[in-house]
Amino acid sequence: MFEVISNEELAPKLHRLVVRAPRVARARRPGQFIIVHRDEQSERIPLTIADADAEAGTITLIVQAVGFSTRAIAATPAGGALRDVAGPLGKPTHLEKWGNVACIGGGVGTAVLYPLAKAMAELGSRVYAAIGGRSAAYVILADELSAFCEKVTVITEDGSAGRKGLVTLALEDMLSGALPRPEAVFAVGPVPMMAAVAEITRPQGIKTIVSLNPIMIDGTGMCGGCRVTVGGETRFACVDGPEFDAHQVDFKGLQSRLSMYRRHEEAAAEAADSCRLEEQLDSD
Repeated sequence: MFEVISNEELAPKLHRLVVRAPRVARARRPGQFIIVHRDEQSERIPLTIADADAEAGTITLIVQAVGFSTRAIAATPAGGALRDVAGPLGKPTHLEKWGNVACIGGGVGTAVLYPLAKAMAELGSRVYAAIGGRSAAYVILADELSAFCEKVTVITEDGSAGRKGLVTLALEDMLSGALPRPEAVFAVGPVPMMAAVAEITRPQGIKTIVSLNPIMIDGTGMCGGCRVTVGGETRFACVDGPEFDAHQVDFKGLQSRLSMYRRHEEAAAEAADSCRLEEQLDSD
């Protein structure tokens, strides 16, 4: 069992958990992930390691409570425990010192972006971050990124924080000269956002890396559930990624695979809500 040290709500249905996992904390590198098994009835859920403290033996996870199993993980209180934490998995981010790096994060994708941006800043790159969400309540880690980024631009779809619009506006500013031009771009977020970033940087020939989140089960490449098409060839996000050259990714195929089990996920969430309501009525 892996003890949950703290559980903090960052945004609606978005929690930051600090979990005691000494071996993972010592071995993890930026870009890697773990698979969490909350209990015997839960699914295996892949989660990026947002941060780690090797000395304390802890890792930080940011969990979006959208389905049955992620709700259970997010609801685990401090002092509670997760049944299994397997990892670190996946290839670490290829890091090198660039002059200027743009880090674009959409919604919960900012949690994945954070360790990458931090690692690049520690190497001496000048990191310019752009993060966004539907509204101010969904913008996360702005203060944490500000600690080492040259500039953090906040963009919300409704204009309730920062600029109004889509997070790609900041990247367009960089390419127009309003901000320093990046030598490399890292983007993490919804598939349409990552696809849009790829199309903006493609004509410019700017190295662009995205972190993909396909359906994943075992995390070892055995099941084939996380397959994606990159450069016309099949790759497995769990062992070949999760990071890939954005200009080579088949985003349409990825979006299609992500929507395959949406109805099943909604049904499971509705069943879980129904069970909780029945338990509440019984207790009353």
